[in-house]
Amino acid sequence: MIQTLHDDGFAVLPHDPAVARWAVAANAACDQMLQRGPPLRHGGTWCVGVDALDNGPDGSVDGVPLAGAWRDLVPVPDHWHRAQLSVVFPGYPAQDAGDTDAAHAFRVNRCAAHVDGLHAEGTPQRRHLREAHTFILGLPLNPSMASPLVVWPGSHTVMRATFAACFDGVPPTHWGDIDVAAAYQDARRRVFASCPQVAVTALPGQVVMLDRHLLHGVAPWDASITDQCRKLAYFRPLGAVADWLSPSFRRAL
Repeated sequence: MIQTLHDDGFAVLPHDPAVARWAVAANAACDQMLQRGPPLRHGGTWCVGVDALDNGPDGSVDGVPLAGAWRDLVPVPDHWHRAQLSVVFPGYPAQDAGDTDAAHAFRVNRCAAHVDGLHAEGTPQRRHLREAHTFILGLPLNPSMASPLVVWPGSHTVMRATFAACFDGVPPTHWGDIDVAAAYQDARRRVFASCPQVAVTALPGQVVMLDRHLLHGVAPWDASITDQCRKLAYFRPLGAVADWLSPSFRRAL
């Protein structure tokens, strides 16, 4: 598992009773969020759910702690942000009126592959580092295997080297000023040509850990699956910008 984190940039940890208890509480909170009718994207097939989980600053939900063996592999933050509740529905991804054909095709064919924290801005589109995450923690909330997370193992090393070249000689305080769009797109093309595309499935009680530079996305919904939805919670703690080019899982190396 540790070797997988280092080489592939991701790992799915075994079932952990402490994680399973948290997932039950978070799943109930997710259902309450959905009952409030949150806005949906991609033709009503995806609830992005950013900052939608009402967890405490310690990560707990309704008194259930955010615990588990995974905590030994990461620098656990003193304060947890409100988790994203990503909910995918049958038919994902439908095309929104504002989606170009090219953007929709990229979502279908390449699962909208991206590195978190690089915000798209302006026209023509630019990319800037706006959120220096330390790692990405995914926690399945229901047992659906529909529209799984997709990753490109090893892509984190390609992307990290690309960003290091973009920021070479630039103080970390100014990394956010650099438009990395062209280098980012070129690196993605190289990843698609050299790294396999892998679907990552996990059940409640398991944890998915991603390096912050790992290219990842969401697979289209398989029409043969009859589930009502697929629900995951994601934590992406922020860290120091100056540390962003380092590997995410230093304790695991």
